[in-house]
Amino acid sequence: MAAAAPALLWAQAPDDDIIFDQVRRRLTSDPQVKGHQLEVEVNEGVVTLKGIVASEKLRDRAEKLAKKVKGVKQVINQLRVG
Repeated sequence: MAAAAPALLWAQAPDDDIIFDQVRRRLTSDPQVKGHQLEVEVNEGVVTLKGIVASEKLRDRAEKLAKKVKGVKQVINQLRVG
């Protein structure tokens, strides 16, 4: 029975590649955030956002969009306003 537990956990938490794709999709499809040069990194469900955005509002919005993706444990927002 112990072997079933990891499969169950995997089914509940998407892997980093899936999280990466979904975060990128959300960011590029959002009319306010798209067009900015944003980098996304994912490591064990922790998303790091890097790049430059036009305002603090867009910085916060990008973080909120990333947090909505299933499997994201934490967002490290390193976006700069410039």
